[in-house]
Formats: sequence, structure tokens, C-alpha cells
Amino acid sequence: MSAAVLMPLSALQLAKGRGKSSVFVRNAVAVGTTEGQISTETPSDAVSRRLILLRHAKSSWEDRSLRDHDRPLSKSGRADAIKLSQKLEELGWVPELILSSDAQRTRETLKIMQEQVEGFLEAKVHFISSFYSIAAMDGQTAEHLQQAIYRYSGDEILTIMCMGHNKGWEEAASMFSGSSISLETCNAALLEATGKSWEEVMPIS
Repeated sequence: MSAAVLMPLSALQLAKGRGKSSVFVRNAVAVGTTEGQISTETPSDAVSRRLILLRHAKSSWEDRSLRDHDRPLSKSGRADAIKLSQKLEELGWVPELILSSDAQRTRETLKIMQEQVEGFLEAKVHFISSFYSIAAMDGQTAEHLQQAIYRYSGDEILTIMCMGHNKGWEEAASMFSGSSISLETCNAALLEATGKSWEEVMPIS
């Protein structure tokens, strides 16, 4: 899959996909929550499938008695979630299916995005508890995300968003795109490929 990383800067690069799948490689653009634009040229006969890998917004450490799983967003994290949802809507990257960690900070990030953009509210949502724990395990997140996508989506679903945590989300984005990707809080890797099914564009190796 090719990739564009949503982050607070602008850059242009070419991301080559890995694996044996039929992948159409397109330019990858990094755009921020500030002003930015993205080119979306796709062959007219292609079925474009898009995956958003979103790291939750910045969380608060004010209450040290809370478990890590239960930490809420900080004030700046809430503001970033608003900007991110608006930018994704502007780019036309609004998911039909959302798969999310059940941690408080991911739930809250999603709630804010749903309040800002109606399309996020219309998407089908599944909270998956294993998304929280798998992200801390070396090299396991990508395959775990693939299995979840296979389980919860169908070929009619063209845009999926997976919400979770580092280090796993960075590892998965880098593995899927074949390019080193860094995800700060409230950054999203935008991955795109063409194919008849999700299994075709992101097969488990």
C-alpha cells in the first residue's frame, strides 16, 4: 500500500509497497492540521481501498492514580482531535468502518471526531480490547490489524480507520507501506491501494 502521513508539516515522497499483492503505488503526501492539500489521482478502472491508521490524541497525566488504559485526553489532545477530524473530512478520507482500541484516550478521540464530522458518526464502530495490548508487542500489530479487518469488513467497505497506540501503529504503517513512518499523537497514516478485496491488497505474509 502507498502511504500519506497526516502530521504537522508538509513533504512529498514516494512510498513503495511491499509484498506480492497487486498494489498501485501513488505519490504519498504529508499534510498537517494546518493548511495543506493532497492529490488523489487514481486510475478510472481501479477500486481504491483506503486504510487510516490513527494514533490517539495526546492524553493527560494529571491523575497519576489512573491506570494507563483509563487516562483521558489532555486539553491540547482534544483540540488536535477536532483539527484532525476536520482535515480528514477536507481530504475526503471519512471511514465507513472504524476499529478502535477500547482505551479511554482512543474512545475520547473518536467521540470528538464524531461530534465534529457527521460521517464519522455514521461509520460502523467496533471497540477491540486487544488493540490496546497488541501495540506494545514487537512486530505483531500488522498481522493483528489484518485479521481484524478481514473479520469485521466486507469487500463493499472501501475506507477503514483503525485507532490505537504506538509502538505498534508505527510498525504496522511502516510494514504496510514499505516506508519508515513515524506517528506522533493524533497523527494518521493514510494508506491506499487498489484491489478486488482487502485480502488482495493486504495479504498476510
